[in-house]
Amino acid sequence: MTTTTVVHLLRHGEVYNPRKVLYGRLPEYHLSDRGKRMAELAADWFEGRDIAALYSSPLDRAQETAVPLQKAFDLPVALDDRLIEAANKFEGMSLSASSARDPQVLRRLYNPFKPSWGEPYQEVVARMVEVIKVVRRAAWGREAVCVSHQLPIWMARRAAESKRLGDRPDRRECNLASVTSLTFVDQRLASVGYAEPAAELYVGGPSVPGA
Repeated sequence: MTTTTVVHLLRHGEVYNPRKVLYGRLPEYHLSDRGKRMAELAADWFEGRDIAALYSSPLDRAQETAVPLQKAFDLPVALDDRLIEAANKFEGMSLSASSARDPQVLRRLYNPFKPSWGEPYQEVVARMVEVIKVVRRAAWGREAVCVSHQLPIWMARRAAESKRLGDRPDRRECNLASVTSLTFVDQRLASVGYAEPAAELYVGGPSVPGA
């Protein structure tokens, strides 16, 4: 007999950020009204699934995205720092196309494959792999949801698919309130799935960049 366990990595919904700040791990960045609706649509997508555990990044936007799921499945939310956004030296800045000419920005861009401006991709993968193992054990034979952020989820997926970690952010398949699903047969990763429950709320096309 084999046991199938599914760990879903849910990216948070849209954040209220009128100043276009790269908010990273900064506190007090909350979901916008549209972001709250995205979280509700994500919870609806999980309806009827055998969700046994719910985990979240400690950041406000992730915890708020977990609320509809918490209510739908009557589960406690376990906060885990390993699901947090990647560290970034540009945190708190408002970056634009002209920022590429700013010496303070340029000196951080010398190595896009590490990356030189933030937490190394390998470290992001290592902590995501650790927490996914914990979550898989907690939900053994059932399903679990981890609310996290674009880069950690995307790095976890790239590693799962044995693809290189350096990438172009505008080509990531990890939209707002999207679900990246890792299906395990026993302890072996059997498949990776992707869904966008809140696609109807995307503005400006199918790809919405962000943290």
